[in-house]
Amino acid sequence: MSAITLLDGGMGQELVHRAGDRPTPLWSTQVMVDHPGLVAEVHGDYADAGASVATTNSYAIHRDRLLGTPLEDQLAELLALALKEAQNSGSARIAGAIGPLVASYRPDLHPDPDTATPAYAEIAQALAPGCDLILAETVASVDHARSVLAGALSAGKPVWIAMTVDDQDGTRLRSGEHLAEAVAAVADHADAVLVNCSAPEAVPAALPILAASARPFGAYANGFEKIAEGFLTAKPTVDALTSRRDLTPAAYAELVLRWVDQGATIVGGCCEVGPKHIKEIHRRLLAADYTII
Repeated sequence: MSAITLLDGGMGQELVHRAGDRPTPLWSTQVMVDHPGLVAEVHGDYADAGASVATTNSYAIHRDRLLGTPLEDQLAELLALALKEAQNSGSARIAGAIGPLVASYRPDLHPDPDTATPAYAEIAQALAPGCDLILAETVASVDHARSVLAGALSAGKPVWIAMTVDDQDGTRLRSGEHLAEAVAAVADHADAVLVNCSAPEAVPAALPILAASARPFGAYANGFEKIAEGFLTAKPTVDALTSRRDLTPAAYAELVLRWVDQGATIVGGCCEVGPKHIKEIHRRLLAADYTII
C-alpha cells in the first residue's frame, strides 16, 4: 500500500475551544500569548493521535494583521514562539504555516504581487531555520498562489501549496477562478499541492485536478457549516462561524479514506477537525495497511 503523510488537524479553533476566552481578531495568536504552553499541548495531542507533521501556529502572524494591536512590533518574537511550541511536539516533521495576507477567503482584498511576495518571503525566511517545509495555506486565487509560492521559495525549503475551493464546486477557487489555473501556476516549483479549509464534500472534485500536476497531492478539510457572511467583514472573529455536528471522527475518517482511494498521499484536518479525528484517521489507515510517514 502507499505511504501516507498524516497532517495534524486545526490549531486555531482547538486553541479557542480549550482556552475558553472570547475570540479576538488575532485568534490563535492571541491565545498563544495569553496561555503559554497551550499550543505545545495541542501539538502534542496531535502527535499522540498519530500525526507525522506539526503545523506551526503562525497562520495569522502577519504584519498587516498585527497592525494597530499591542502585538504589532512583535512579529519576529511571535514567529519564534510558534516554532518553539511546534518543536516540542514530538512530530517527525514541522511545517511552517503561512496564512493569507489581510484576511481568509477574501481574494478580492489580497495585495498585488509586488506587495504580497516580499511579505510572504519575510515570514517564510523567519520560519525556515526551524521547520522542514513551508506550508502556504488557504490560497484563494491564482495571484495569491503565485505570490506566496515566490515568497516561500526564497526560504530554501520545500514548499507545499494548499488551496481553498468553493464549498459547492471543488473545481473552482474561492475567487471563482478554475483550480486548474492555480495548480498550473505552481506545479513547476511546489513540492506538493493540496486543498484545505473547504467543505469535505468539495474535495473529491478537486483531487483529479491536483493529481494532474504530477506532484504529491492531498487534502485537509474544515468542519464549518459554511463560511458565514459575518466572517467576511473587516477584522472578523471566529465566533461568526459554526461547526458541523455531523462531522464526527468516524464520518470524517471515512471521507479521508475515500480521498486516499483517489490517490491522495497527504491528508489531515483543518478548522474544527481535532485530535480525535486524526486518531481515527490514523487507526483507519493502519487497518488498511497503509504506512504513515
